Amino acid sequence: MTLPRFYPIFDSADWIARALPLGVRMVQIRLKDHPDTKAEIARAQEMCRAAGAILVVNDHWKIALDLGCDWLHLGQEDLDTADLSAIRAGGLKLGISTHDHAELDRALTLTPDYIALGPVWPTILKKMKWEQQGVEKLGEWKRLIGDIPLVAIGGLTPERGKLALAAGADIASAVTDITLNPNPEARMAEWLS
Repeated sequence: MTLPRFYPIFDSADWIARALPLGVRMVQIRLKDHPDTKAEIARAQEMCRAAGAILVVNDHWKIALDLGCDWLHLGQEDLDTADLSAIRAGGLKLGISTHDHAELDRALTLTPDYIALGPVWPTILKKMKWEQQGVEKLGEWKRLIGDIPLVAIGGLTPERGKLALAAGADIASAVTDITLNPNPEARMAEWLS
């Protein structure tokens, strides 16, 4: 499967509604402490299906299964509590976050549909125990994972996205570069070009 080269991550269906008309074809919804998570994911899924876009649900594997979603993203901590057998039996494609070799080894045993590496550059999105990985590590990860798509995340801008793709990433992901931009639509258009 060929996935889009640009993959934004948003914390609401409202952001997804802004992104889809611009041509975004793969998007993640990452909800933390949302009052009605299931309804928000259902809304995002409906919009993505109508637009022919891929929706990736972050963490909420039970809801993703209940709603018949196609994709799920899990962080390493989430792998500890998720029912991976149910996820696979439900047909969900799986993306997994990695930060070091032990996490990559663990992820590869699960036959993921993509591997994410981050933060490639410093990020303000969340406090992390990992230092920036650097673009060199993208090349190393790509050699180790072969044909599995590699997502670069953390501190990316369109300019850094080009560097990440050139270094071995298949997909560049962004969050705050869009959501904190004074003109998010123009920034997404820049990413898409």
